[in-house]
Amino acid sequence: MELWFTEYYTDSVRFSIKVKRHLASLQSQFQRIDVFESEEFGRFLVIDGLMMLTEKDEFIYHEMMVHVPMAVHPNPRKVLVIGAGDGGVVRELARYSYVQQIDLVEIDRMVIEVCKKYLPQTACSLDDERVNIHYQDGLKYIKGYEDYYDLIIVDSTDPIGPGENLFTKEFYGNCYKALKADGIMVNQHESPFYRNDALAMQKAHRAIVQTFDLSLVYQAHIPTYASGHWLFGFASKKYHPTRDLDAAKWNSLGIKTRYYNTNLHIGAFALPTYVEELLKEAEE
Repeated sequence: MELWFTEYYTDSVRFSIKVKRHLASLQSQFQRIDVFESEEFGRFLVIDGLMMLTEKDEFIYHEMMVHVPMAVHPNPRKVLVIGAGDGGVVRELARYSYVQQIDLVEIDRMVIEVCKKYLPQTACSLDDERVNIHYQDGLKYIKGYEDYYDLIIVDSTDPIGPGENLFTKEFYGNCYKALKADGIMVNQHESPFYRNDALAMQKAHRAIVQTFDLSLVYQAHIPTYASGHWLFGFASKKYHPTRDLDAAKWNSLGIKTRYYNTNLHIGAFALPTYVEELLKEAEE
């Protein structure tokens, strides 16, 4: 008998991966966590029935979450990561020797434990001495900080369940307060393609635009995310994501990537017309 994992994007659209083995199925205080193994995508993490990452394409998401803001901010020393219990964002941040402090806030301890055990490729830097893990709600954590972080990366799950609070104007306002005068916030911005995803994207964008001095959106192609077309938000108090890109400095670091590069960085902010229209509608 064949086993398939299926995620429903809409009532009439679904995405399936043939499963070799079901490695783990756990129910935490907050959510159901599953790990599967497949022929095509390797191991993959599913939370509450929604795809979080696969070993084959997670590098795209995590490189774009991290290297875009890191190539813009001239001196990021203290970084806050909210969500991201799989460790992929931390892995990419840990490649920068000048980053002094990485605070990871994850509400569900079990996510980190599962990823360390079953997804070591992604969770390989969670034991880095610069990483401080806080098992706490991101909204509550961020309220305690002001003028402290150079960069905040919000790698939340979809805006349902425990991740819902991370898409509110209150949360983004607290992120703004926690950032230094030249701070940057990057967030996963959902997909613009299917209606429900697009509405969630617009809601997040509206709240960020009302909070930050500068707010732009960029994109990447991630095969196992809804429609394959995924957006990220870049919000800043000072720096523009393309005008303030220091490509020569970033390239001089010699960080080997598989998706991100500084030419792609600029191109990623050139959005399709329909996405521009959705964002404009949210801003108005």
